[in-house]
Amino acid sequence: MPIIKGKRVLVTGGAGFIGSHLVDNLLNVGAEHVVVVDNFFLGKEENLARARENIVLYRDDASDWGTMNAIIRNEKIEIVYNLATIALNYSFFNPYTAYMVNVSLADTLLRLIKEGAYETLIHVSSSEVYGTALYSPMDESHPLNPTTPYAAGKAAADLMIQSFYNIEPLDISIIRPFNNYGPRQNLTGNLAAIIPATARRIQNGEKPIIEGDGLQTRDFIYVGDTVRALILAYEKDESRQKVINLGTGVELSIGDLIEKICIYYDYSGQKDYRPARSADVKRLCASSNLAVKILGFTSDVSFKEGLKTTLDWYKERCGA
Repeated sequence: MPIIKGKRVLVTGGAGFIGSHLVDNLLNVGAEHVVVVDNFFLGKEENLARARENIVLYRDDASDWGTMNAIIRNEKIEIVYNLATIALNYSFFNPYTAYMVNVSLADTLLRLIKEGAYETLIHVSSSEVYGTALYSPMDESHPLNPTTPYAAGKAAADLMIQSFYNIEPLDISIIRPFNNYGPRQNLTGNLAAIIPATARRIQNGEKPIIEGDGLQTRDFIYVGDTVRALILAYEKDESRQKVINLGTGVELSIGDLIEKICIYYDYSGQKDYRPARSADVKRLCASSNLAVKILGFTSDVSFKEGLKTTLDWYKERCGA
């Protein structure tokens, strides 16, 4: 059975939200050498504060073949975790790039693994590839029906990778997390996710926003659980050449989520109801049966516990 301890690992998007937590965890479990490649579109140096003295950081574009070929070979990388991407909301600003960045990353990393530059790819996908649930909970056989360019790029990358490992024995796993949350998630700007965006608005004396009727649902998984599963994905041979969902199997409506955040802040004011966002997914809830079977993974952090930890972090960060 392979183990991370003693391995040389590269994380694309490693200064981002999930990526930086993965970097911390890789060091905790004894990875010999950890390299981060991040263009800092959303990544932040402060996310790597705990790890900075123990990693090698490249401010580069992980979709560029020449750059990645040089880094992977010079650093003698064995394992690549691909977490680089552009936020879903970028689809509404620059749809072509939101799509192409995911495809280009997959293309580069496939070419390099085929050429023998490294041994194993753990590719991180997204539940957004499924679109709105046709049945629930959603397993890995659920049809792909991406509704945004970001999601379509994620789906295209997954299909590209699957088609390659279908025809040759490439050492690749595709891990498909549902909605991650936790400390370090992007807090500001139009690309902020719903939990930090709502926290910031309330802390700034603004109304929380609900787009549409608030009945759309998500399956929120704490980032610490996700990165633990990503380590398991490498260490379990049975994950190779498979797609594996990561979720909790618990559905939460956006309206209920906003209410829980309001309760945390003791906010009893009005909410700002706005038109539904175009192409918004109506329902997401994961079946994690395959993750249990193959990885031995179940989420440890309840949403109540994880939300408190997350909002405590934002409150301290924003000085509220």
